[in-house]
Amino acid sequence: MNMKWLCVGILMFSVAAVRGQSSELSARLTINSDKIEGSNKQIYTTLQTALNEFVNNKKWTNATFAMNERIDCSFTIILNERTDDHFKGEIQVQARRPVYNSSYTTAIFNFRDTQFDFDYTEFEPLEYTDNTLESNLTATIVYYIYVILGLDFDSFAPKGGTVFLNQAQQIVALAQSQPSWLGWKAFDSDRNRHALATALTENAGEGFRQFWYDYHRKGLDEMAANADRGRTNIIAALPELTKLKSARPNSILLQMFSDSKLDELVAIYSKATTQEKQDGYKMLSNLYPAASSRLDALKK
Repeated sequence: MNMKWLCVGILMFSVAAVRGQSSELSARLTINSDKIEGSNKQIYTTLQTALNEFVNNKKWTNATFAMNERIDCSFTIILNERTDDHFKGEIQVQARRPVYNSSYTTAIFNFRDTQFDFDYTEFEPLEYTDNTLESNLTATIVYYIYVILGLDFDSFAPKGGTVFLNQAQQIVALAQSQPSWLGWKAFDSDRNRHALATALTENAGEGFRQFWYDYHRKGLDEMAANADRGRTNIIAALPELTKLKSARPNSILLQMFSDSKLDELVAIYSKATTQEKQDGYKMLSNLYPAASSRLDALKK
């Protein structure tokens, strides 16, 4: 049995597993300071190096990951403003996971966060301790690490990522006590960190999380052995998105799925029957009316 799947099963009952030596993440963190005037760019190089070490040199779970099981992810920080040691910008976070018995990797997260600010002095240590937030920079990075872990583990076992999504929600709760930090406030935006963590942990999101497992484990992971069966399982699971839209018309989870999966889903439909394509086009057009051009292939 694949060690990661074994650890997922263990985590669902007790969060305890043998601690491995390698990090769970194979992450690339990039700082883009092109919009910031000034000739001294060394601080951005220093910060980029420090962030890569902070994320990749730390164990974030108790699970054992083999080197080839590490989650491929990237964090791109685009800085728009700098005032002394205060920075404002946005962060784009992406993550992928391998599909079983294939060379294909599938996107599990593709998220643009435009409300990102932090204080940083060159060479200051980047630290994070559970239940204590010292910096909006590390709080935001660790928040997204736990979201990525939650979505990855959810894709291997039903609600397998609960412990990590709850940790992301805990960071949201702690960050609310910092009124000057952007991106954490309830009702401030329906596309911020608060909205995402809430959607993934509230009862209304449970159906989506089951769908997430069915899409990946029963769908994509089955396609190497039997493409028709895997595709059929994915198509059979899709009505859960319609249920989610009925319950939460503006759910951030619908947008999250579109940003990471819609083009892949259209490609999966390419081998479906004519009737399945027609049904898929109707359903997905209702879910994503602004994405009609991305769905055109289903009309062929």
